Amino acid sequence: MVARQPLPQKVVSRDGCGSVGPCLVTPVHLAEWSVFLTVAAPCPQVTNEVIPVLSYSYLVVLVPVFLLTDYLRYKPVLVLQGLSYVSVWLLLLLGHSVLHMQLMEVCYSVTMAARIAYSSYIFSLVHPARYQRMASYSRTAVLLGVFTSSVLGQLLVTVGRMSFSMLNYISLAFLNFSLVLALFLRRPKRSLFFNRSAPARGASPSELDQMHPAPDQPVRGKLGRALGACRDSFLAHMLWELVGSARRPQLRLWSLWWVSNSAGYYLIVYYVHVLWNEVCPTASSTQVYNGAADAASTLLGAITSFAAGFVNIRWALWSKVVIASILAVQAGLVFLMTSTQDIWLCYAAFVLFRGAYQFLVPIAT
Repeated sequence: MVARQPLPQKVVSRDGCGSVGPCLVTPVHLAEWSVFLTVAAPCPQVTNEVIPVLSYSYLVVLVPVFLLTDYLRYKPVLVLQGLSYVSVWLLLLLGHSVLHMQLMEVCYSVTMAARIAYSSYIFSLVHPARYQRMASYSRTAVLLGVFTSSVLGQLLVTVGRMSFSMLNYISLAFLNFSLVLALFLRRPKRSLFFNRSAPARGASPSELDQMHPAPDQPVRGKLGRALGACRDSFLAHMLWELVGSARRPQLRLWSLWWVSNSAGYYLIVYYVHVLWNEVCPTASSTQVYNGAADAASTLLGAITSFAAGFVNIRWALWSKVVIASILAVQAGLVFLMTSTQDIWLCYAAFVLFRGAYQFLVPIAT
């Protein structure tokens, strides 16, 4: 028989989505997850059929969203991100099946992929010499927002005795407000690849060649013009710059760190609440301090991200040492989380893990 119980209003934690209840609901609702499931095994279906959808859908939408971000000059993608966030919370509040929760993960993957529009939008407004400092400021602002939401959520649950469902309604209100703000952002006139300033009043070199061909060169035929157009296309230009960037050792190193460490980071962030529920299972909302742990970790991350903007060392010389040292610390913290049965030790290791990761993000950005 299938038990018909209320669908959990929040299944997994969300990193940086600006809500007041993202990190507090897993301990309670994993135990309640029984719509179309057996009561005996609620947790495996959540962790095996719902949460993994995020990874695969994120892989599918990441590259298209990245290309559209530059082509559309950021603002439309920021609006799309806001709409996707609102869709996530509507599905949480109104969904009635596992399929709805999987669709929620797809919508959230769009919001994750669209995060690049935020930093790219800021970079389009400043001089390249200020990129590291602006990356530090923007990352700090995001983490301070997550810190505020975590503290507010924890206080509302522990002190105000507010239900988890009500937290999601408050989150939805904040997300609608952020969507309205995105609608009023000024759209930049230029971007990195598709909207750069071109010579001669916006005409590309290939267009100028067709308008005024050199006298000592014959006019190319259809095949030659087609090959020239492909060579001068923005996509070819992007691929050429990618190949050129891959030849630079520092870029290869930081790109490899970004791919590998971000993959491990998001695995920890999205599954750590399941681990906490295993270490300290409880159905009492007043005994759940996940929000406090998230608040502490994001506050430390904000501090380390802000400090990273002022670090002035010879990265060409010390980058490998710094990356290796931080990776070793992170590996030790993950091992500690998986081997201890003390929930407070798990919390402390998670706080330090996120702080270490957030220190390198502005530098890599």
